[in-house]
Amino acid sequence: MDRHAPQLLEVVGIGPDTAVTLLITIGDNPERLGSEASFAALCGVSPVERSSGSRQYRRLNRGGDRQANAALHRTVQTRLRVDPRTQYYYERRSKEGKTRREIVRTLKRYAAREVFHLVTPVQSQPPLQGQS
Repeated sequence: MDRHAPQLLEVVGIGPDTAVTLLITIGDNPERLGSEASFAALCGVSPVERSSGSRQYRRLNRGGDRQANAALHRTVQTRLRVDPRTQYYYERRSKEGKTRREIVRTLKRYAAREVFHLVTPVQSQPPLQGQS
């Protein structure tokens, strides 16, 4: 764990068990995940569009890796207890009329985005033709 992604342990809400679960989900070839959206879908935290009549909203994704989804859920629950930024975000969204379920879904997506950027290597852009 410390050799592969020690930066994960520095993130609020991610402990050794959660980090290992997320690394297992990413696998040996993180380059196969083309974007943070594909990682979120793999973890089952990407939003699914729903509509009923004139109301349109997003719901939780029931697919994906359930262990990774549970790991991100634990991360969000820990952040809601101890992280002032997350608590402020929760209060602000509550005042906007969002439900707890909607807020947690959004926070899980944010956590997946953060993990993706910490774990995947930064890919350099190939030089344009004519430039060296």
